[in-house]
Amino acid sequence: MPQTWMITGANRGIGLALTMELVRRGDHVVAAARDPWGGALAELAAERVGGITPLELDVTSDESVAAASAALAGKPIDVLLNNAGVYGPRDRQSAFEMDFDAWREVFEVNVYAPLRVAQAFLPNVEAGAGRKIATISSRMGSIGSNPAGNIAYRSSKAAVNMTMVAFGDAVKDRNVSVLLFHPGWVRTDMGGGGADIAPSESAAGLIATIDGSGMAQTQSFRTWQGETIPW
Repeated sequence: MPQTWMITGANRGIGLALTMELVRRGDHVVAAARDPWGGALAELAAERVGGITPLELDVTSDESVAAASAALAGKPIDVLLNNAGVYGPRDRQSAFEMDFDAWREVFEVNVYAPLRVAQAFLPNVEAGAGRKIATISSRMGSIGSNPAGNIAYRSSKAAVNMTMVAFGDAVKDRNVSVLLFHPGWVRTDMGGGGADIAPSESAAGLIATIDGSGMAQTQSFRTWQGETIPW
């Protein structure tokens, strides 16, 4: 049975690949982005008429999220996927040199925004049949894997893991599962051209793993292939 997914950052990278894969199999996607009206996302929407609902959304803005929530009021969402994210400065996020303003921006997008979006669209998820909220984290946020370097990005992913686990505990009695995923090292603007896998491979794995997840997997941290990652 077709599902409705809402994906943030749907206009490029993994978000766009997820959108393409989902509409190809017959699902409907609420494709949220700051500018969902141009580029490859607009071309895909034109090709798949009725398969995509573009949604203007700045995940860092309370006003933008409130307006988007109002636009979708009463509309069921089976899977809400927090995908929008940033890496931060490539050269100034070490133990000895940090761009603190950029670090704040990384937390705004990678930590505050997923909770802001989850809170705003929880009624839509509760109205859906899937009742799933997933967030793209990263293995780089795993403290158990003895991380080094890239402090801004790593700390934001560790923080969003804690945030969404706590949110998952709060909504557990509402039968809403909250899931965290490492998407793989993906060939995107963030991952770079030398990364391991294509966006389409990551997207296919994420969709299959999310499809197979429910309350038994809530508050878990796994790879796109479903393998557990140490916190």
